Amino acid sequence: MDDKRRYHTVKLKQVPKPVGALLLEHCRVTQEEPSGFSISFLEDPERKYHFECCSEEQCQEWMTALRRASYEFMRRSLIFYRNEIQKMTGKDPLEQFGISEEARFQLSGLKA
Repeated sequence: MDDKRRYHTVKLKQVPKPVGALLLEHCRVTQEEPSGFSISFLEDPERKYHFECCSEEQCQEWMTALRRASYEFMRRSLIFYRNEIQKMTGKDPLEQFGISEEARFQLSGLKA
């Protein structure tokens, strides 16, 4: 595969319409320079999508939002808060919905 297909750069300014879409599961967001970052994926770490922002602050905002946008981040947050509520109340907050035993709400497939 040639380098042109493995390296993509997008400037994060006002873009009139989307230039594409990326599924953010199993991705790594890495700061490359003060106002730029890249997204790579576990399945193909050599392929990177580079993004250039207007400022370092904008870069940090994008990186934070992208890291929080994945299903895995949301799942881990739910498990964390579920455990915190259970410690405070002594009750599993998911039990009332009949979903407390579902594997997706467990850490590493074991009951949290």
